[in-house]
Amino acid sequence: MTHSVSNSEATATGAGTTAGPGSAPASPSPVQDMPRTVSLLVFFRDRGIFVLWGLLIVAFAFWCSPYFFKVDNAILVANAAALTALFAAGVGIGIMTGVLDLSLPGTAAVASCVCGWVLTHGHATWLGLAAGLGTGVLVGLVNGLISIRGFNPIIVTIGTLSVLSGLAAVIAGGYTFPGLTQLEFMGTHRYLKVGDSFSGIPAPVFIVAAVFIIGTVFLTRTRDGIRLMAVGANAEAVRRAGIHADRYRVLGFVISGVLGALGGLVATANVTEANPNASPAIIFTALTAVALAGVALTGGRGSLPRVLVGALILATISNGLTIRGIQPYWATVCTGALLLGSLAFERVLQTAVSERLMAANLSVHQKKV
Repeated sequence: MTHSVSNSEATATGAGTTAGPGSAPASPSPVQDMPRTVSLLVFFRDRGIFVLWGLLIVAFAFWCSPYFFKVDNAILVANAAALTALFAAGVGIGIMTGVLDLSLPGTAAVASCVCGWVLTHGHATWLGLAAGLGTGVLVGLVNGLISIRGFNPIIVTIGTLSVLSGLAAVIAGGYTFPGLTQLEFMGTHRYLKVGDSFSGIPAPVFIVAAVFIIGTVFLTRTRDGIRLMAVGANAEAVRRAGIHADRYRVLGFVISGVLGALGGLVATANVTEANPNASPAIIFTALTAVALAGVALTGGRGSLPRVLVGALILATISNGLTIRGIQPYWATVCTGALLLGSLAFERVLQTAVSERLMAANLSVHQKKV
């Protein structure tokens, strides 16, 4: 009976009742305090990139005053981040599925050239876009079907990148497809103009917004999207649960291929020219944005909104340094340093979370014993 009363009193004290005269205020036990600490660490691990972007905006707003913190400049940053965001979404979804698709530059080049060939031969714009996106689907299927045969996806996609680079040059005949003004509506055109006071929002920004909204809903609110993430986390456990894991791995490749093709089409629309050159810088910039977003390279953990913010951080740094008249290569230096710092920070946070959870579980176990 005495033990029961003591527990009740302790509960009442923890609930915030006033202690009697002369009694010391009750301090939270390690078990009670631990979840708060872990929650704070998890918040910084999962939301720290948003805090970082906010701090960068504030810093550049003062350092680059009065040019940085303006609506027109914000639109420039968003437009500059759009292309990186599309490719980063393709890379990010692939990694979340448990694969790394390095063939995206080749996919973009082939999709661009296929679309350019269709348009320059007098066919409808919608047919050119459909052909370009269909190319992305086909590349994703090929990558996926080869990979599920037991081949390393990285090696497979490197080989595919080489093949696609050659195919793009073959389609273009070693040249480019210039004058593709039919695609201006999704490239250089601006929407929502308000007279002379507001020049409008570039089309790529709307495309990126649609892609990330649809992608986020798919990954977090649909059965196939949740299974896709589960395959990336533990494909063997998914198989034992009776789910066709290989089918979802192929789906991840297809989504990645479509996004790579879409990125190539948007790039073509921006310059009104289809270029067969597959730039390796595309994949490295996309990987940087994905790594900044804290997407686990082991798969199964990540967030498309964080990937978007990762792309925006890269564009923000480049924009701010440009306004200050600093040479562009310093943006690369800052981005690399920021990437290494964010990786170290995430490692420290992950270790701290694991240690505190283990300590909390041990305390609970000892209390029960």
